[in-house]
Amino acid sequence: MRKKVEPFKVIMDTVKALNKGDIFILHATIKPTPLFGLMKTKGYAHKVEKIASDHWVVTFLHKSSKHKLETFEEYHKGLESQLEQECPAESYPSQIYKVDNRGLEPPQPMIRTLKKLEEALPGDEVIIHNDRIPVFLIEELNTLGYDYNVEDLPDGSARIHIYKK
Repeated sequence: MRKKVEPFKVIMDTVKALNKGDIFILHATIKPTPLFGLMKTKGYAHKVEKIASDHWVVTFLHKSSKHKLETFEEYHKGLESQLEQECPAESYPSQIYKVDNRGLEPPQPMIRTLKKLEEALPGDEVIIHNDRIPVFLIEELNTLGYDYNVEDLPDGSARIHIYKK
């Protein structure tokens, strides 16, 4: 995208060439949210990491690769462990809140999440677990300026890590 080239065709050509056991890692200058739904219809789970304000890394793995899903999760846990070692402790949240929003009817998950964010202090992290990726909440988080990471889980649910500034 930095070269002002439309990446969609390149991405789709790459996806067509993938075998079901392959892992596709995409580096982007923006969070490619529209791609998540498209890839899900093609049978792919994803993990999103925000490296910098203009650097996102998305890892896609076909859901039929059940034997690799655990490896996929272990890989990301290993990355998190590596980041913990490389980053100073003060950059991590002082308090972590977990909110399970599964089974609730909209707008309850969004209301509960925003309420917990109001209660949280700067530096805290709120982790929510929803039945699916909460598109409207993500729009609100972007509007409010929150940093967050989205995990699309193999069962179709989503875990979102939200960081209060």
